[in-house]
This record gives sequence, structure tokens and C-alpha cells, in this order.
Amino acid sequence: MAKIAVLGYGTVGSGVVEILDANAESISKKAGQPIEVKSVLDLRDFPGDPIQEKIVHDIDLVINDDEIDVVVEVMGGVEPAFTFVKRALEAGKSVCTSNKALVAAHGAELLAMAKERSLNFMFEASVGGGIPIIRPLNQALTADEITKITGIMNGTTNYILTKMSNDGSSYEEVLKEAQALGYAERNPEADVEGYDACRKIAILTSLADGRTVNFEEITTEGITKISNEDFAYARKLNSVIKLLATSYRKDGKVYAITAPFLIDTTHPLYNVNGVLNGIYVNGNMVGDVMFFGAGAGKLPTASAVVGDIIDCVKHKGTNVCVIWDDEKLELAPTRDEVRSFFVRVKGNASDTAMVKEQFGDVEIITVDGLDNEFGFITDRMTEEAFDKAASNVDMISRIRIDDTKLQ
Repeated sequence: MAKIAVLGYGTVGSGVVEILDANAESISKKAGQPIEVKSVLDLRDFPGDPIQEKIVHDIDLVINDDEIDVVVEVMGGVEPAFTFVKRALEAGKSVCTSNKALVAAHGAELLAMAKERSLNFMFEASVGGGIPIIRPLNQALTADEITKITGIMNGTTNYILTKMSNDGSSYEEVLKEAQALGYAERNPEADVEGYDACRKIAILTSLADGRTVNFEEITTEGITKISNEDFAYARKLNSVIKLLATSYRKDGKVYAITAPFLIDTTHPLYNVNGVLNGIYVNGNMVGDVMFFGAGAGKLPTASAVVGDIIDCVKHKGTNVCVIWDDEKLELAPTRDEVRSFFVRVKGNASDTAMVKEQFGDVEIITVDGLDNEFGFITDRMTEEAFDKAASNVDMISRIRIDDTKLQ
């Protein structure tokens, strides 16, 4: 029998315990032996919960327990999770985690520690919740060079943008609704400012390239400035607005960005709505591959964690190779990226001389009820050229356009 410890009995931690109990028979067959939760570390007690008899408050009781083979870290945050995970690996225990902040900050280091000790550090649930994406990149798509990854990787922002698009509600109204439903945290900054999705694309890009991407160097914009007026134009263009986390390779350089994008009905992520996530991957041999499903939530995320637990038990004493070195991957500057932009400017549609002087003979777009402004879509141009041209017009807002093709 394999024995594990769970660090954190919150949403995901309780989900892991629930799945191991509910699917015990099938999990035992897949792992080759039964899996038992021996200890659960948490600051709290849970009187009345059967888990209470396994609750411990001291990490040393987990680290020093030689019976525990696998430690499951689902606490969140970088510290003390990083310290606890390092100690677990040093003590000869494999680790599974759903913690994207930890993986984005220390993934290469923890993978190296695991490899040196013939252990495993697994993190399928850190990106996409219940959607399998880490394992496909690391195992199923290894024959390919990954040319582009783009995805809706945050359910909170996708829910907000979907409701704004479909119902015409304001950002503030939908955010309050999302918080009431439990889709958004009381402090939603990590989600709505794009930081959560940014960390996830950093992880995926590191895996695709094999070198470490510093998430803090990825250009990141959130959704807080997206308005109902933006969606009015999007509807006229048969498009929607999505927060996309994207990286791609071109001419030997790697670019990455997390920001709102306008996408039309031909885009593979167009119909990914609500709290669902979708991740599109292009390989130079396999072509286009889509991963779609529940990107968050107790049981979907816990399901991915339990999948990693089974893998760790099956591969006890053997390291499952993951190519992710601590060598830094230098990202190419965003200013050099080439794309089209949707732009809203102040003025009358009949007075477009300055816009056309800066952006060429663009097609003017107007929306009934929106007076003293108009929109247009630029030709493909660098971000640097766009910023220079935009500084000469009375711009209200701009949203990048993603057509899924390589830039």
C-alpha cells in the first residue's frame, strides 16, 4: 500500500481526499496498489469530519514519516509551500502540486531536485485545472517542435467576459456576481489583472522550450478596462473578447503575452465560454491540437492531482523525465510583435483624416448609440509602430487581434 500526505485541506485538498475515497478500487488497479491518505497538514481542525483523525499541524510529522511516499502540496502561494516541497524531496518523497505560483517560480529547481533523487515532481493541475496539458506537452507531443500555445487559462475572467458579452452587464456588476457564486476571490487581482494566466503560460512555454521563462518578464494586461462599448463593437464584427495567454516561436525567437484579444468565429477558442478553459497548441508536425474543459473547481483540479499521485506511485524509484532546465529563456520584446489592432477613437466618423494619415486607408466602424467616437482595425504592424501612430490620435482604447496564425 502506498501512503501519502496532503498539505492543505482546502478546496483542492478535500477534493483529493474525496476522489481517493470514491474511486479507490479503480485507482488501486491503475496504481498497482491501494493508496491511503495517512496525514493531512492544516492549521485548522475539522471536528465532525472523518479526516480529523489524520490532521496534523506540524510539517515535521510528514517529513519524518518514512511510510509516506508521496506528498501532495495544495496549499497555494510560494511560501511556505516551496520550503515544504524542498524538504519533502530531500526526505525522499515525490511531490504532486496544483500550485502554479510555486511551479512558475521554482519549477526547474524542484524538477532537478527530484531527478537527482530518482523521485518525481508533478504539476499537471497547475495549468488548466482538470484539462490535461502538462502531460501531453511532456509526453504525447515530444516529436514536435511547439510553434504556438494560446489559451483561455483563467475561468474567472472568462466568466466575466462571457457575461459582459452575452448579457450586456458591466464589468463591476459581473465581478460582484462572480464573487457571490464563488468564481472570483474576494480580492480578484490575480485573476482580473492577468497574473494567474501569465504564470500558466510561463509554465507551458518553459515546458515547450525546455528553458525557464520568468513570468515577471511577460507583458501582461488584465480585463479591468474592457467596457460594454468594446463588446458593442465586437458584436458588430462577429467577434468576442477573451483574455488570452499566448506564446509562439518565430525566426528563432520566443514571444509571450497575456492580454485581452479580439477573436472572430473562425478562432478555435471562440466558443470557450463561462468558467471553461481552452488551450490551443500548434506543433510543426501534428498541426493544431485543442484541449478543452473545466479549468478550475474542486473535483476537476483534484482529479488532475490524483492522476499525478497515481503516476508517482507507479514510477516509485524512477524519475519521469521532464525537460525544463534552469537556463533562462530570453523572451523577444513585445514591441517587435506584429499583429492587427482594433482601435476606438474620439471624433465623428466623417472626420477620419488624422486616423488615415497615421494608419492608412482603414475601414471605419460605427455602432448605433455610440456617438462622438468610431472604431477601425489596423493592418498588421509592430506594437512599436502602433504605439507611435496611436500617440497622434485621440484614442479611447485598443484591443489586440489574434488570428491563431503565426505572427
